[in-house]
Amino acid sequence: LALAVARQGQGVYAYNSYQSVIRGGHSWLRLRVSARKPLNHGDQIDGLIALNQDTLDRHLQELGSGGVALYNSAKVKPSYDPPTGVQLCPLPVPELAPSYKELPVMQNTVAVGAMLRLMGLEFAGLESVISTTFAKKPKVVASNVAAAKAGFDYAGAHFQPLPRQLKPNGQKWALVTGNELLAMGAAMADCKFYCAYPMSPASAILHWMAAHAKQLGICVRQVEDEIAVINMTIGANHAGVRGMCATSGGGFALMTEAIGMAGILETPVVAINVMRAGPSTGVPTKTEQGDLNQVFGASQGDYPRIIVAPISIPDCFTVIQDAFYLADRYQCPVLVISDLLISEGNETVDPAVFEHVREIDRGETILPSANGELHATNGEPYLRYKNTASGISPRAVPGVPGHLYVAATDEHDEDGVLISDIYTDPVRRKKMVDKRARKMSTVLEHLPSPLFNGPADAEVTLVGWGSTWGVLSEAVERLNAAGITANHLHVRYLVPFQVREVQKILGHSRRIILVENNQSGQFARHLRAETGIAANGHIRKYDGEPFEPKHIVAGVQDILNGKAEIVNVLSTEPGWRTDHPSGVHADWEGRLSGVARAATH
Repeated sequence: LALAVARQGQGVYAYNSYQSVIRGGHSWLRLRVSARKPLNHGDQIDGLIALNQDTLDRHLQELGSGGVALYNSAKVKPSYDPPTGVQLCPLPVPELAPSYKELPVMQNTVAVGAMLRLMGLEFAGLESVISTTFAKKPKVVASNVAAAKAGFDYAGAHFQPLPRQLKPNGQKWALVTGNELLAMGAAMADCKFYCAYPMSPASAILHWMAAHAKQLGICVRQVEDEIAVINMTIGANHAGVRGMCATSGGGFALMTEAIGMAGILETPVVAINVMRAGPSTGVPTKTEQGDLNQVFGASQGDYPRIIVAPISIPDCFTVIQDAFYLADRYQCPVLVISDLLISEGNETVDPAVFEHVREIDRGETILPSANGELHATNGEPYLRYKNTASGISPRAVPGVPGHLYVAATDEHDEDGVLISDIYTDPVRRKKMVDKRARKMSTVLEHLPSPLFNGPADAEVTLVGWGSTWGVLSEAVERLNAAGITANHLHVRYLVPFQVREVQKILGHSRRIILVENNQSGQFARHLRAETGIAANGHIRKYDGEPFEPKHIVAGVQDILNGKAEIVNVLSTEPGWRTDHPSGVHADWEGRLSGVARAATH
């Protein structure tokens, strides 16, 4: 359905809520579709396709007036009356798809065809998706096209269309996930080694890399654990190629000692942590921004590192290219912190995003000459860790004649000789720590500014980081429309922190409200530690599901009305609950509003 509408010029944002346990449980997919590109998965339901009784029971009351509920009448029946103005749309699937008896999954195809008709779009878009999806199976194409067309025609003859109709247009979109764009961006940055151990929600990066490895000349390895992953990736970078790895919080925990090794060896490496709800196994298929403290504390001791959080699915493509540039230039680990929402979310992006390709710059890297010529050293001994004014030393990869040095995890002098092999020299130790620290002094010059939009004198400034950008952008629009002037500051680079720019913006703010997907306010602490600025209010969510615009708007209103300083949001739609409304739907609205009040206050 997402592809079918995207091929007719509609923007799509898709969020998939699914269970991690093998025994299953309730799973659902929300598509937000609009000619104006959606930035999040929204908070209202116009159309429902219920593929089983549980789904119809849970989600029917989420529909507003004018909404439609499609379901297989041979399998599913409403357990209670729908909300006022909601149209029930039973589909006689066995009649519309004769193959349904042998292939029950055909109900899906019938329902998608019917929904497309009620949205006002053309059947050709869906037909093209079926044809390309099953291109190698002509009989499967024919049966699915017939079932979809039957649903399309039946809906047109028996049901009223949705009040707000979509119209096909010529806009071209690419439908991608954040993980796919992280992988594509790495490939564009000339990444030639990728290593991983499968861990949700980062596994799809490995899938993409493995599928395209041969074509793109990338060495891809799935190994026994995350300790091997990070060590092999650092080894590949040490040997001269750009290498990357990705995991989630539990796997990243195993990587942290080796990340410190990259810090003292001054070996560039790009490592991605796609956050999920923790700690430990936690909730593997749910989203959270709970690993910020973890990446701050990766390994022990003081060493330069750069931490960046992409703000959206399209941003993943650009951020990962910048990560490789910064890793090579500053010869340090660059930690990219994403989360399930944008890494596994699907979004339509303008194909022009793929034209933003950063020129490959390896910094102070000395690579073996292709023609075997020697690299000049001007008669001086090669100092791998030379104490330069910038702190950045010439990095020769193995195989460059005349550039031998020792690379080890002990502290060392400029030439790589381990000072602990001779004696612990406090002067040399301090010199090397200071040298590495100086590298960070110019990083800010190469970073884009924090994102800020809205009137400078707004009543409320919403502050966020990472994946909350899309929902905060819409919340600002809704607040301004409701008479509450609001603006929005969003932080992408967490280390080094753009202190002066953030202080300048927030110094004019009348009321600062900080929004993040964790319980303890990890970014709030970081902001205060770096800038001395404490927020006036906090909106937090940590139930495993992402923010919706209404959560932000309601939280801001509660804070402004003095009802709370910290608003902890709980998703209260029936889809989240186990006490189904079946049989007790008469008082559902009252119970739901009561839960909402308890959750926000």
